[in-house]
Amino acid sequence: MDPRALEIWRAGVAAVEGSAAVRAALAGTARPDLVLAVGKAAGAMARGALAGFPGIPTLVVTKDGHGGDLPGPVRVIEAAHPVPDARSLAAGAALRAAVAGMAPGAELLLLVSGGASSLAEDLVSGATLHDLATLNARLLASGLGIAAMNRERRALSRIKGGGLLRDFPGARVRVLAISDVPGDDLAVIGSGLGLAPEGARFGYEARIVGTNRQARAAAARAAREMGREVLACEEALHDDLAALAPRLGARLRGMGRGVLVLGGEPTVTLPPRPGRGGRAQALALALAREISGVEGLSVVVGGTDGSDGPTGDAGGLVDGATWGPGAAEALARADSGSYLAARGALLRTGPTGTNVMDLLVALRR
Repeated sequence: MDPRALEIWRAGVAAVEGSAAVRAALAGTARPDLVLAVGKAAGAMARGALAGFPGIPTLVVTKDGHGGDLPGPVRVIEAAHPVPDARSLAAGAALRAAVAGMAPGAELLLLVSGGASSLAEDLVSGATLHDLATLNARLLASGLGIAAMNRERRALSRIKGGGLLRDFPGARVRVLAISDVPGDDLAVIGSGLGLAPEGARFGYEARIVGTNRQARAAAARAAREMGREVLACEEALHDDLAALAPRLGARLRGMGRGVLVLGGEPTVTLPPRPGRGGRAQALALALAREISGVEGLSVVVGGTDGSDGPTGDAGGLVDGATWGPGAAEALARADSGSYLAARGALLRTGPTGTNVMDLLVALRR
């Protein structure tokens, strides 16, 4: 495995880190009265806001293990991802109360990143936590794309699709978002948690401050700075894994010396009792099969947020020697993570402070 492939991947992720992105976006703007940050990158995004505006009351809703090292006064609610739990409902209620309790004339800064769909919820009348968890578990195993999944999630929610801001009594809302969806559509990011409701009677401004495109561009720059030719820089991972891996494998086997930088988010249909792993680990192992025996080719596939599916691993690091006995069985069982771990081929980063879908870097010597 060529370590330069991982170095290029890390450069792409670093370029869309939430704290720096928010700090830059807020430069020269007015001080808000309240900061709400929701999603896997919420802690980093809140840190960027507080760097420019120290002391603002702030509520952060994020994934377990992602809310540490924040300056006061910050309230942190950590909840489950990708399947919601009771803390997700507590977080949703806290967000609604915070919005509704603002004073007339007040300004809200709302920071949204991927993962918010699971981490915060306030259910419509009659729906239960069991309904919510069952829905999310089914969607995660379905192979549906994120836009289709979030349409179903909104049906149970009072805060998604513009619902969170429906009772906002203040003067202005600014939304900064890091996009983990194709097309960078604010209606899909966090199931539309940052959307303005129809007929809003307050000032509203929304801006996307981190995208997969930016991450890919930074990775491509890092490759060129190493003297490597960039053969492609594309958002080309949006497909079912079973169809994507053979097509991408043929491309990898045929690539010349240089670097491919690809982004997006493949979908995976899970068996009834999946093992360890997520879509990035599954794609990495599937590509290991495609490039088995190929020399001089290294591939990094990872979730830019540092966590892939329900695991604490980001993805996989594979080359022509990764595929071996037991790999096919692990792939079929959705247990790619166990196989990659045994081969020392897991990508582990910890929380990255961002979330812009997945990033693939392939380097051919």
